[in-house]
Amino acid sequence: MIAQVNSAALFGIDGFIVDVETDISNGLPAFDIVGLPDAAVKESKERIRAAIKNSGLTMPSKRITLNLAPADIKKEGTHFDLSIAVGILIASEQLKQPTPDSVFMGELSLNGDLRRINGVLPMAISAYQRGIKAIYLPEENAREAAVIEGLKVYGAKSLRDIVMHFTGEKKLSPYREERNFSKPDENEYKYDFRDVKGQVFVKRALEIAAAGGHNILMIGPPGSGKTMIAQRIPGILPDMSFDEALEVTKVHSIAGLVSDNQPLVKTRPFRHPHHTISSVGLSGGGTNPRPGEISLSHNGVLFLDELPEFRRDALEAMRQPLEDGEVTITRASGTVTYPCSVMLVASMNPCPCGYYGDPTRECSCTQTQIMKYMSKISGPLLDRIDLHIEVPAVKYEELEKKQEGESSQGIKTRVDLARQVQLERYKCRGVYSNSQLTPELMKLHCELDKETNELLREAYNTLGLSARAHNRILKVARTIADLAGEEKIKMEHIAEAIQYRALDKKFFN
Repeated sequence: MIAQVNSAALFGIDGFIVDVETDISNGLPAFDIVGLPDAAVKESKERIRAAIKNSGLTMPSKRITLNLAPADIKKEGTHFDLSIAVGILIASEQLKQPTPDSVFMGELSLNGDLRRINGVLPMAISAYQRGIKAIYLPEENAREAAVIEGLKVYGAKSLRDIVMHFTGEKKLSPYREERNFSKPDENEYKYDFRDVKGQVFVKRALEIAAAGGHNILMIGPPGSGKTMIAQRIPGILPDMSFDEALEVTKVHSIAGLVSDNQPLVKTRPFRHPHHTISSVGLSGGGTNPRPGEISLSHNGVLFLDELPEFRRDALEAMRQPLEDGEVTITRASGTVTYPCSVMLVASMNPCPCGYYGDPTRECSCTQTQIMKYMSKISGPLLDRIDLHIEVPAVKYEELEKKQEGESSQGIKTRVDLARQVQLERYKCRGVYSNSQLTPELMKLHCELDKETNELLREAYNTLGLSARAHNRILKVARTIADLAGEEKIKMEHIAEAIQYRALDKKFFN
């Protein structure tokens, strides 16, 4: 007898339906799986055999052949266990054929219990788009799948629960999740800008970066507060929309980072990888391509502390993804694309000892050492960072002040208003912030009068800027104008934007 049940699999960030076909025929006992299964799928034979037996069911002593279709795409992971087991039980007439609009996924333990799996959300989305009405999966994954409206989600603790549901012995109840997408509470951000003493200029630059989604580089001596400031950036970014949250959750689901208590990621990601990370860890990849830190930061912040200490090949691999907002990984098995629309925040010391240019501490580095240290960051990567700011050491007078600084919520209010202006201006164009402006949109919305254009021309020639740096100055100026509530870019907006590129001349030339 031949049985057919549906499962799902992942290809990049998207899922697709897999038909699990099971044939049981007379002959010497055998258990074969075809359809490009990986090692984890092949090893499922022993898990399924033990799970069926320990669930009080019968494992057929016949020739079992399983096909995972489409057979030309490699199948990876342990989540096929449940669909394969159900297929065997149907083909051996221990279970009735379920309706064709059902999907089964879940890893089985030897005693028949169902274990949590990764990537449920993208697979559930693909199932719903294919007209699937019901999905059966481990109880721990039920909340995540229930995010999708119009899909009946049945969470089970074991294979036995699934069998009793279809035999009518004990029906499973569809999991019901409250689908109100509420904005994250202010208290969900544990870091607040009110804790940062002084650094008014730096806070202003970060407000601009957050308002326009611009990349930013902070240069300063050890202990000046670069890391402390970076940790507080997510608290001033605009709240995510439901679609943005869904995109972030899909990536995090594939990586197994979705919390049982919070099935939908509502706060913007903040990723802080160590500088020893590899190129694959940062940009994604591997034999079976997986998202890297740049994709896990999608719609959020990627913070690279001590930027020159990162491997050069890892940093260079980010150049094109930062420009395109997506990273494409090509392997022999196929090409996958992950989103990576991130706000890059980087920090570094001005030299190996950290005190080059400091007014109170003497730098112990030679000019050669400083040049070698700075040369670890390539010009093309620096060009893709919109704002370069100096973070000076905090004076004692600032530290002893009892008065708190402005709160994150106060800064966020202004950022939200500026982002709203941008959304209204670029609606229906696929652009959500000034950092994403295309050349065509820049012509429309970044026009300069004669005097302002002359100022930019002089800065361009004096600082030796590139065409990309010129465009990024215009984008930053557009954001400064939006924060000021101005429709046109004025001279003071361009002047402020230019000063955020002046460090190129001081440190990198």
